[in-house]
Amino acid sequence: MKTICFLAGARPNYMKIFPVWKEMSSQHPLVKKVLVHTGQHYDEMMSGIFFREFSMPAPDFFLGVGSGSHGAQTAKVMVGLEELFLVNRPDILVVVGDVNSTLAGALVASKMGICLVHVESGLRSFDRTMPEEINRMVTDVLADLLLTSCREADKQLRKEGIPPEKIHFVGNVMIDSLNALLPLAKKTAQKNQGEWAKGKFILVTLHRPSNVDNPVRLDLIFRGLCEIARKMPVVFPVHPRTRKNLAALNVGPFPPGLFLLDPLGYLDFIALEASASLVITDSGGVQEETTYLGIPCLTVRPNTERPVTITQGTNRLVNPEIEPLAPLALSAVLGGPRRSPCPIEGWDGQAGPRIAELLYRLTSG
Repeated sequence: MKTICFLAGARPNYMKIFPVWKEMSSQHPLVKKVLVHTGQHYDEMMSGIFFREFSMPAPDFFLGVGSGSHGAQTAKVMVGLEELFLVNRPDILVVVGDVNSTLAGALVASKMGICLVHVESGLRSFDRTMPEEINRMVTDVLADLLLTSCREADKQLRKEGIPPEKIHFVGNVMIDSLNALLPLAKKTAQKNQGEWAKGKFILVTLHRPSNVDNPVRLDLIFRGLCEIARKMPVVFPVHPRTRKNLAALNVGPFPPGLFLLDPLGYLDFIALEASASLVITDSGGVQEETTYLGIPCLTVRPNTERPVTITQGTNRLVNPEIEPLAPLALSAVLGGPRRSPCPIEGWDGQAGPRIAELLYRLTSG
């Protein structure tokens, strides 16, 4: 029986690996599975807590690459993986999403002749200033099996010349995690919610360099959040890099309605997300989660690699330099009943079993 290695590096990866790992463990227990954590996200609340919440075993290997520039971080993951695979070589490497660890894994697997499977293939923002776009495109070119979450991704991959036999539509595996853990989250996370959770509130997540590493843009966004917070509570779990950059801005005093929290675990976060009146974000995964939950979402970006969240969901792109954030947010909350999202094919909580079956076939071939 062949060995499958799952590669995790950053917070979004765990939600995509968990349903597949769970299905492989229950349905195909004889398949050898190895979990490698690169350490791209190494903060406890950005990394370690997720293994516990998803009831996954501790990683078999931890590379400890830490932070750094895109080039340095990618190179560290490549060196660590190559050294690991020279001793513990898997037959199949599964990479997910579009972080630097994904790209590094794809390059190492390709050069070492290891079968490469990319979960969440074919998503495109068509904005090459986004590091994630480069990671997605290169990984898809190198992958032997490309697993997609939407039909638009299938079409895009074929347009880019990927042979159709390599492309498999499996659905959105993040929705599997949301479906599986939201009931538990609602039961257990209430103790960590403040008084603001009893009424209408707006939830915020910001982490993309284009928003938080640009002092002028970050100041503009943050002033908009402060304006909103004077009218209704704004709950903002702050990414470590975002908090560091906010401190450098020396903004304040904060209105009493603005709650800056430490990063949250997955259970606490989705419980808040499900009860929010509106979410303001620059995260790809949050766009999908809010669409599935029917929560209005303002995405502070000029584009998205998940257009289905706009055409069939509850998402809207916002440029705060053109459209003031506060009036848009307050209008979205107070402007009438929520829009019900259309059902999206493959967002059914069964992507994990579909992926597991494809991986099992690879191990049996």
